Amino acid sequence: MALILPDSDSEDELPPGWEERATLDGSVYYVNHCTKGTQWTHPRTGKKKIVSGEMPFGWEKCVDEDGKVYYKNNETNRVTYTDPRLAFAIEEKEHPGDFRQRFDGSSTALQVLHGRDLSGKVAIVTGANTGIGFETARSLALHGCTVIFACRDASKAEEAMAQVRSERSNLNCEFIPLDLQSLQSVKDFVTTFQQRFSKLDMLILNAGVFSVPFSLTGDGFESAFQVNHLSQFYLTLLLKPQLLEGKTARVIVVSSENHRFSNLDLNSLSELNLSPKVGGGYRGMMTYNNTKLCNVLFAKELAERWYDDSIQVFSLHPGNMISTDIARHWWVYRLAFALVRPFTKSLQQGASTTVYAATAHELSDCTGLYFNNCCRCAPSKSSQDPQMAKLLWDISTDMVKSVMGEGALPK
Repeated sequence: MALILPDSDSEDELPPGWEERATLDGSVYYVNHCTKGTQWTHPRTGKKKIVSGEMPFGWEKCVDEDGKVYYKNNETNRVTYTDPRLAFAIEEKEHPGDFRQRFDGSSTALQVLHGRDLSGKVAIVTGANTGIGFETARSLALHGCTVIFACRDASKAEEAMAQVRSERSNLNCEFIPLDLQSLQSVKDFVTTFQQRFSKLDMLILNAGVFSVPFSLTGDGFESAFQVNHLSQFYLTLLLKPQLLEGKTARVIVVSSENHRFSNLDLNSLSELNLSPKVGGGYRGMMTYNNTKLCNVLFAKELAERWYDDSIQVFSLHPGNMISTDIARHWWVYRLAFALVRPFTKSLQQGASTTVYAATAHELSDCTGLYFNNCCRCAPSKSSQDPQMAKLLWDISTDMVKSVMGEGALPK
């Protein structure tokens, strides 16, 4: 058993004579050069640590002529015999619900990803050309991930990808058109994606509209409901085969704390209330709240239905009144967002919880959780109602089939 030593200025600081090393499979162990002994637990904290199996971004594991392992940073040409993964070691969880918050509301997406190498990973980000979606896509791409910009406007998507590539020319960004106001566009997007990629590691459902005027899409649904929920529901189900190929894939549903102010309950949850056919009595803000509740309910039900498939599902709140163009539809909201801008998160901070949910190692044995400020928290009582979650699923399924036909959804 490890000897627990008195605290220093840093509890995690190693005592004199000790060295931290990592095995090939990512387990951290400790060497005492005085006694020539080794142990798996930290000599001060008594905790075990693990590192990810991947090298930090830009690092390469090499072997010299004598068979000794060393590590090279291909961007700086720095060479060291110390495993760079040790800088990002995390404590092993003692049980599945054991969470230690490493990031908070002030953290940025790039800080969350610091040291991560996402090479070989494939991510789809809906609404990636602007706002939080752009910072999410940019942060993932800068760490080696292949990112699909799923957007309606080709010119804006190309402009966004050019901006990302200006920071590093060899980044993997691709555009596939996606108009969430059309279920056929969703199907076409998936067909194109399947022709180019065999797997998907991260599906980030980020796109959304806020308090828009009443209108119906070409499919006959209220536009905010279709964009914020129904089309992304359909998109997720169609992409299941590629998510299964991702082995440890994650679906991230960007919701909002506004879901707590929905006026829907089990008795009022119906197709007519979710997607009214006429604008009489329509309230854009309440519609937004209701669609955000749909996001959390969908994530809950999806997590349960796909639990045995080892596809993780998380929902989250990115931040309050972050300065994006989501408030573009009414000057009152534009003014309100502008006034609070100095007191809210930056776009990079707004993307941090999304990126955390999509990549954090400590979430590897979890699913169905809701996050705010990179920390697990309880969503509203309504969003945890299993009957509401199942009813929404059934209503959504019927709505998709009414437009795309009985065989629209995979079994």
